[in-house]
Amino acid sequence: MPVAANPALARILPFAVYIAFLALNSAIPEGTVDTRWLYPLRVGLVAMLLAFFWRQYDELRGKFGMPGGFWALGLIVGLVVFVLWVNLTASWMLLGGQGGGFDPRDNGQVNLVLAVSRIAGAALVVPVMEELFWRSFVMRWIDNPRFREVLPTAVTLKAVLVSSVIFGLEHNEWFAGILAGLAYGWLYRVTGNLWVPVISHALTNALLGVWVLYTAAWQFW
Repeated sequence: MPVAANPALARILPFAVYIAFLALNSAIPEGTVDTRWLYPLRVGLVAMLLAFFWRQYDELRGKFGMPGGFWALGLIVGLVVFVLWVNLTASWMLLGGQGGGFDPRDNGQVNLVLAVSRIAGAALVVPVMEELFWRSFVMRWIDNPRFREVLPTAVTLKAVLVSSVIFGLEHNEWFAGILAGLAYGWLYRVTGNLWVPVISHALTNALLGVWVLYTAAWQFW
């Protein structure tokens, strides 16, 4: 099977590249390289992979035109997840405490290129990548390794729960992450349209980006 025609690889590889860059970022000794500039490279490569595999994303192609109710539901859930994310910060809700996060400032001034690339990547690229991996692939794969045969509306509650827990543990804010995973998984299961959790996820990340810049709460990045 050609690489571009492998449905599992099309959903795994963009996510794997994103995680590999996170690992690289952590492995580089502090002070040797300005690792903040790896973020634009990371989301750029992921965006190119998504474009390369686009023909494989039948759950997205031609399905952006949704009923108004789907849009409203996705936006409301995205707003709720954002509010939960910035408030669920008790020490036990965090993995390893609150780190320094992504600080786009140089000499006290926000570097616009870094800030814009961070928000754009988080709001436009990451939601598509993560929803394709976690909801379209992992959640359905838990029910059946031939995941494309599983209708989103027929996904079991076990699959929603397990995938949401793993999704949450991907984040420093693990508790909020699990709730977010449950919310996005529920959206996909209820509507059957992956664009709904993508839009919801995108709004959460966009609001979080604006919040971070306004409050200088860099730990959320």
